[in-house]
Amino acid sequence: MANREHLALLKAGAVIWLEWRNQNEQIEPDLSSANLSGDNLRGANLAGVNLARADLSNALLVRANLSGAELSSANLENAKLVEANLSAANCSVAHFSGANLTQAELSNANLIGCDLSKANLRGAAIANANLIGADLTNANLKDADLASAKLIRANLCFANLIEANLIAADLSEANLHEAELIGAYLYKANLSKANLSKAHLGSAYMFQANLSEADLQGANLAAANLKGANLAGANLRGANLRGAKLKGANLNGANIQEAIL
Repeated sequence: MANREHLALLKAGAVIWLEWRNQNEQIEPDLSSANLSGDNLRGANLAGVNLARADLSNALLVRANLSGAELSSANLENAKLVEANLSAANCSVAHFSGANLTQAELSNANLIGCDLSKANLRGAAIANANLIGADLTNANLKDADLASAKLIRANLCFANLIEANLIAADLSEANLHEAELIGAYLYKANLSKANLSKAHLGSAYMFQANLSEADLQGANLAAANLKGANLAGANLRGANLRGAKLKGANLNGANIQEAIL
């Protein structure tokens, strides 16, 4: 449970809270399970704060500093986290459904099993973050930086990943059914056994990407750069490969029936 004194100081306003934190840097505030739903916490210094299981739904957290915070199992549904700093925060199994995380900093964050469905992560920095098993259904990740992120078994069905940076990201066994990946950067990305059926990958940069045993049935790969890509055992049935670059690609055992070549 939240420390009553810490909660009262936060509720007293940004100035009092900041002054107290500056004077008590050695104290790690405990706001676990606190009810902060709908509260105005714009620009608040919540770095390293324990907010596990806290209710922050609909809270205003624009430009708030949550770096290194403990947010496991917290409820941040529909919260406004525009340009917020959540770097290295522990957000495992937290709920961010419908949250606005535009241009937020989430690099190195633990987002294992998070619910980020319908979240707006446009332009967010998510490099090296752990998103294993996360739900990103219908999420907006346009222009987001997901370089080297772990997205193993993540659900990105219908997600917007247009021009997103997924260089060296691990998307093995991820669900990208009908995802928008036009112009995405997937250099050396691991998409082994991923579901990319009906995905839009036009002009995507997939140089040396691992697509072994991936399901690309009906996917649009027009003008995609697949040079040196591993497509061994991939299902490309009915895929559009018009103008795609396939020099040095491994198509051993791939199904290209009805594919447009």
